[in-house]
Amino acid sequence: MGFAEKWERERKDQGPGLLDRFRDTVRTPTPLKSQIEQANRQIRVLISQLDNTIDRIRQRDSTIFKGVVTSLAKHDTQHAAVYANELTEVRKMGKMVTQAQLALEQISLRLGTITDLGEIATTLAPAVSVIRSMKDGLRTALPEADREIGEISGLLSSVLIDASATGGLSLNFDAANEDAQKVMEEAAAVAEQRMVESFPEIPAGVLSQRQQEDLSA
Repeated sequence: MGFAEKWERERKDQGPGLLDRFRDTVRTPTPLKSQIEQANRQIRVLISQLDNTIDRIRQRDSTIFKGVVTSLAKHDTQHAAVYANELTEVRKMGKMVTQAQLALEQISLRLGTITDLGEIATTLAPAVSVIRSMKDGLRTALPEADREIGEISGLLSSVLIDASATGGLSLNFDAANEDAQKVMEEAAAVAEQRMVESFPEIPAGVLSQRQQEDLSA
């Protein structure tokens, strides 16, 4: 069977095995291409939601930053420090959300360029690893998307299993995790740069050494 047939519809070669029959009892078979496209659509929706979250974080940051400046103008270092502490937490959240958004954009781009059965394993395995690694952080930043994140992870995992069974592909989890780590590190570097460009620097002397280290972590 050629790739096009495997890609566009479920396999119909020698009839379902035990695993196939069990899988069919819990879900209706769907072409691999359709499942990947569905997952990618959900990822794009999630990226849009994260964009809105970043806007809210930016607005919150602006309000708190004004509190720091106003307190310093009044020589009220105690309240300035309190505002600065809150600002640190907001910016840590902003960096995490931005990193997640950038990583998801990279995953979405990869999903949209799959043209070969063999690419499914090398693309989806790192994608699943990336999504799972950011799930806890996103649950905090965007609790309403927790269910959707789980659905995306489950859908991609299902496609990965189906593709492996269909094409007899072997999964290299070490390579997948290494690729996922690279995606997250690159996203973190860009997120850090965006934070520097988008958020005003906190006045010197307000942050403790630990807070400074948290912001640069």
